[in-house]
Amino acid sequence: MSPLPGSAQIGVVGMAVMGSNLARNLAHHGYTVAIYNRTAAKSHEVAAEFPQEGFLVADTLEEFVATLEKPRRAILMVKAGPATDAVIDEIAPLLEEGDIIVDGGNSYFQDTRRREAALKAMGLHFVGTGISGGEVGALEGPSIMPGGSPHSYQYVGKMLEDISAKYEGVPCCAYMGTDGAGHFVKMVHNGIEYADMQFIGEAYELLAALGLSAAEMADVFATWKTGDLDSYLIEITAEVLRQTDAATGRPLVDVILDQAGMKGTGTWTVEEALRLAVPTPSVAQAVFARALSSSPDLRAAGQAALTGPAGRLDVPERAVFIEQIRQALWASKVVAYAEGLHEIKVGAAEYGWDIDVAAVARIWRAGCIIRARLLDRIAGEYAAGNLVTLLEAPSIAAGLADCQAGWRATVAAAVAAGVPVPGFAAALAYYDQVRAPRLNAALTQGLRDFFGAHTYRRTDVPGVFHTLWSGDRSQVEVSG
Repeated sequence: MSPLPGSAQIGVVGMAVMGSNLARNLAHHGYTVAIYNRTAAKSHEVAAEFPQEGFLVADTLEEFVATLEKPRRAILMVKAGPATDAVIDEIAPLLEEGDIIVDGGNSYFQDTRRREAALKAMGLHFVGTGISGGEVGALEGPSIMPGGSPHSYQYVGKMLEDISAKYEGVPCCAYMGTDGAGHFVKMVHNGIEYADMQFIGEAYELLAALGLSAAEMADVFATWKTGDLDSYLIEITAEVLRQTDAATGRPLVDVILDQAGMKGTGTWTVEEALRLAVPTPSVAQAVFARALSSSPDLRAAGQAALTGPAGRLDVPERAVFIEQIRQALWASKVVAYAEGLHEIKVGAAEYGWDIDVAAVARIWRAGCIIRARLLDRIAGEYAAGNLVTLLEAPSIAAGLADCQAGWRATVAAAVAAGVPVPGFAAALAYYDQVRAPRLNAALTQGLRDFFGAHTYRRTDVPGVFHTLWSGDRSQVEVSG
């Protein structure tokens, strides 16, 4: 029997694991949910597997749309890119003015802006929504970053807040801004996630260079989880390092091929940072590190031709150096957050979004992959003042000062031993560049003026200048 018209409060399109788990989450919070999948058998399979959810199964999009109460609210949980466009093209003509489409996929924010503008012209609302937390988060409560018209949030905001993770009772969901703001914030979240995992990987590599076994490293990460590094990624790192391979009896991490994959969001973060002229070197190095890991021909050539230290660390006091690694990991993590939140601020100004950076940090405190104790402090610092950079926040600057010696010692020892730490090094270089009273950009600008007459400004008088580098080398003021 077909569902009754107008009997579902919300509908979910796409019954892969993320979509079905989000639909179940909605049902757990008392909402009547219609479900649809391009292959109808999949929807019936999900409904049969979870009869307690009371799903209303639609075999066609027409039936799905008819099942929704007005204004209709449909969440798309399909593959980002052309697949999302295809579903929108199919469902939009079936909707009426005022209906709302929520895209919960990992869509590129510029695609979201394009889709929002096109649907707005049809009288429809489009809510590009970043969702972080993976399959478990979708079911038990993710961090949710919606963007779109304020009007649309009136109709979907409570539902999204209800199903989101909670941090001390506060929903990890907040309105980010118009059109692509939600997916922009999610993109940057993923960029920070890339950097965070790269830092953890470098800490792991340094611990291995000290001679620690996987089990011993798991104990170190478990200890770090009890302090200011407390985070989801640190927690699961300890679990991964403890896992034994059933086939060989070796630590599983030792038999996993050392080639890291990417789905694109980290690359988008760096590409957009380049467009906005926002420095994100830690995120960029994390993206490049994954790319290098997955370049077997490049690595084989390097291993065959290049020489250097053996990658073994011999330190006077192992416990002291392990603490220095912890300090480097915490400080680098802070820098990654600083880079990402700066990109969000600059992006918001560029695209006309009124994004509350403190709210961004608050909704990342639970549910998402980068959830961490540190985010509570970050949210408080942004709420207390209009920061240019997270690094200037009083408690953050103090923490970096405390960790600085260990951070530098870690990078120096790694370089001397031939252990690659591109993330730690990039984060430290960013820290030093931001705090430097004068940068080598003066020479760069002089060189640019020499070969290309690109001009320069002076420190002592206003105006734009060019030097006649050939002949008498006199300076010419180009403009006042």
